[in-house]
Amino acid sequence: MTSLAISYDDVAQAHERLAGIAHRTPVLRSTTADARTGASLFFKCETLQHIGAFKIRGAYNAVAQFTAAQRAGGVVTFSSGNHGQAIARAAQLLGVHAVVVMPKDAPAMKVAATEGYGGEVVRYDRYAEDPALIIERIVAERGTTFIPPFDHPHVMAGQGTAAKELFEDAGELDMIVTPLGGGGLLSGTATVARYLSPRCEIIGVEPEAGNDGQQSLAQGCIVRIETPKTIADAAQSRSLGQHTFPVLQQLGARVVTATDDQLVETMKFFAARMKLIVEPTGCLGAAAVFNGQLDVRGKRIGIVLSGGNIDLARFAALVGA
Repeated sequence: MTSLAISYDDVAQAHERLAGIAHRTPVLRSTTADARTGASLFFKCETLQHIGAFKIRGAYNAVAQFTAAQRAGGVVTFSSGNHGQAIARAAQLLGVHAVVVMPKDAPAMKVAATEGYGGEVVRYDRYAEDPALIIERIVAERGTTFIPPFDHPHVMAGQGTAAKELFEDAGELDMIVTPLGGGGLLSGTATVARYLSPRCEIIGVEPEAGNDGQQSLAQGCIVRIETPKTIADAAQSRSLGQHTFPVLQQLGARVVTATDDQLVETMKFFAARMKLIVEPTGCLGAAAVFNGQLDVRGKRIGIVLSGGNIDLARFAALVGA
């Protein structure tokens, strides 16, 4: 048993549960990226995942474990897009009604996809309203079950399956790097890394404008910030979670940041050199590696490209700037 919210066994069980649901996404290489960094880089392309992001892993793992009563009552969550799409799709696959509370400025394609999967979208102002209060009202009125975007053991375990596959396909790694918002992906990744490759460094990368995770690990407690203004919309979390923070703290994760300008340049690299559309949040890990925030020379580095959901007009505007 472990005092933390999840163990490697939870991730392994989630991986079995996701068989036939989540794609086993490819691990791609780039000689140009290797030459640029002096490292051997292994990109886990969750941009090619079902719903276009890793979030289906945690969402399906959570909803699939609902009781009959919970399935009848439905599921509710809040999300800037990727988790919302994932919950809507998981619920659709399992015959459960989904309500997704989304910011008014969420990318249009993410809203459309969530509705396309049968999700009921409720909008709010992310800079003026607390989505938790909206969730509380919906739960009280409808009897739905709340599955948060990151701070839930089943979500965390599901997200860790991406790292499990990365280690299986790439082999031993000196460092594994993921984007960091609320910590669901990084906590699942840390759990896998400590089990499969104990000496591997575990790195999360946040937007420079919203480094609450970096502050939290430095201060030894959860630091809450105002919603950061960044193009990395899927990493605009205000704080780490009560479940995710202890995992990151106890398993020795480290956090660095990347600027919006670095994210744009990284988006351009993936589009031009690897023919991949990666959303800004998905570029966080690679941006930190490309721009020298991490000592990677001579090492084997796993990087999770977490998603590729971005409006084409927005993508063109950013990479064409």
